[in-house]
Amino acid sequence: MSRFLSKAATAISLGVPNLVRAIGYKVSVRSGVNPVRRLHASVPSGPFFNGDATWSGEFLPPRSGWYSDVQAFGESLGANSGEAPQWLSGCFSGKAVEAADRNWWQIPDFDPDVGDIKTVWEASRFDWALACAQHHLVGDTEALPRLEHWLADWLLHNPPYKGPNWKCGQEASIRVMHLAMTAHLLGEVGAPTSSLLLLIELHLKRIAPTLQYAIAQDNNHGTSEAAALFIGGSWLAQNNVRTGAAWASKGRRWLENRAARLIEVDGSFSQYSLNYHRVMLDTLSMVELWRSSLELQAFTERFYERAKAATEWLRSMTLVASGDGPNLGANDGARLLPLTDTDYRDHRPSVQLAAVLFLHARAYEQEGSWNHPLAWLRVELPQAVLPVVGSRQFDQGGYTVMRSDQSMVMLRYPRFRFRPSQADALHLDLWIAGENWLRDAGSYSYNTDPQWLAYFPGTAAHNTVQFDGRDQMPRLNRFLFGDWLKTDYLEPLLTDQEKQFFAAGYTDRQRASHRRSVLLRSGKLEVTDQISGFRECAVLRWRLRPGDWTLDAETMTVSSAEFCLRVASSVPVRRFELVEGWESRYYLQKTPLPVLEVEVDQAAALVSTFEWITK
Repeated sequence: MSRFLSKAATAISLGVPNLVRAIGYKVSVRSGVNPVRRLHASVPSGPFFNGDATWSGEFLPPRSGWYSDVQAFGESLGANSGEAPQWLSGCFSGKAVEAADRNWWQIPDFDPDVGDIKTVWEASRFDWALACAQHHLVGDTEALPRLEHWLADWLLHNPPYKGPNWKCGQEASIRVMHLAMTAHLLGEVGAPTSSLLLLIELHLKRIAPTLQYAIAQDNNHGTSEAAALFIGGSWLAQNNVRTGAAWASKGRRWLENRAARLIEVDGSFSQYSLNYHRVMLDTLSMVELWRSSLELQAFTERFYERAKAATEWLRSMTLVASGDGPNLGANDGARLLPLTDTDYRDHRPSVQLAAVLFLHARAYEQEGSWNHPLAWLRVELPQAVLPVVGSRQFDQGGYTVMRSDQSMVMLRYPRFRFRPSQADALHLDLWIAGENWLRDAGSYSYNTDPQWLAYFPGTAAHNTVQFDGRDQMPRLNRFLFGDWLKTDYLEPLLTDQEKQFFAAGYTDRQRASHRRSVLLRSGKLEVTDQISGFRECAVLRWRLRPGDWTLDAETMTVSSAEFCLRVASSVPVRRFELVEGWESRYYLQKTPLPVLEVEVDQAAALVSTFEWITK
């Protein structure tokens, strides 16, 4: 009964309109009522690009990823021979999707032989089209023929609406956006080939009939698909394609709607994820770049206010020195508009582009690779520079960021207006001089062994307290938790010249309570966890940076050459030990790391004191 009630309450939280959209979509596709089942389109033949433009500005290094080597999820898979990828096979397993010539709705979402379907989709996002355009512009005579060959080969193996690469409307939308940006790089937006317009049109035919399902997800599926309809539709309309104006209008309307609904006034995004926040922000950046270049009507003031706030949110989470940030929430390796060879975890190119487009100022004053995308896209750098990032509370999303000297602390607390993907309430990240000393686990994979599906999103994979060996919220399915937590105790962020303080807490459905207060000073962090209401045990975990650690159980201390952690407890501690945990900083990769576990069997106040040597 309790599980039924949890599902019912969660369904209400997801929203009746969204449930109607999702159920209606599935029924309409299965029954054949949805017009997506009746789609037909001929396969266009090239050339898709003229390639008449050359680069006239200062030399820029073209991206080697997806040109000199094959990449997936931010990592190199080996040298690129120039041969087209195996579009219908998993990029790791090498196994092809069985009967890939079927209609897309007849192909299952999960195939244990092939592996995660994202490994099939990765090459079909057309990142390589951007790289080919860059190399062509700087004089590589093999780049344009490769671009044309790969597009033709993709269509040969992925005829319209057949096979796994047509299953997801968001994947089709990413192709539209990347094709449009490729044309922008090559200076061909104003005079596209008829074949390219046909390729865009057949993609929009796939996206439009299932947009309501994307909207029902309340995530970046909706922003991506609305963006593709706006970009592709406006492009077709300017070239007198009859259906273009209606698609562009629909895309604009839903872009406005998604920005207003999914982005909070404080800039937090509905998916509670650093990676997915970047996907959303890159999407808005491409939309605004496209709107401006075609001199289309501006979006509403509310749209731009939300885009500005979302830019500041990501800037606040990003370390200036490296571009890295907390491994917060789901991380599936997505990176849109990749125009540099910077590491996948470097968010500065996205922050800089969005800051210039929406805030009309640089996020980073110095020259660096984060400026290369703007140069490639012919976006002028303004003279204005945004002020240095400071400490800030994003209460609508449930985040507090503290900055002091070379340290940054991020605390996550529950403000779930949208469905959480991880049981990470009161997780704390600590960064010192660019190094992540206390860290989140990431998500590893959405289609893997049950033990990993349970571990990475679970409470044990975060720097917080776990009660009675269970997650903070019950798991209802692969992507859904129930009994969403609510913050019932809050002391807002306070800062002065010497210290910063913040506190938050929750009580879960089983009446277990956790209050966490954070005090940050120069070179020192003190975290107090007050816990009660559990039945048998509570475990406090600190997930440490990999390295050489020394544990002293008598003094309840763990230390390294640069860092010391001491724990004090108001009650006897049942267990104080280092165990092996796991983290995934890149999708489908996992590596071990040391985890300090402190276990008690009664209500307690646990005080963790962290001290470090500032470089």
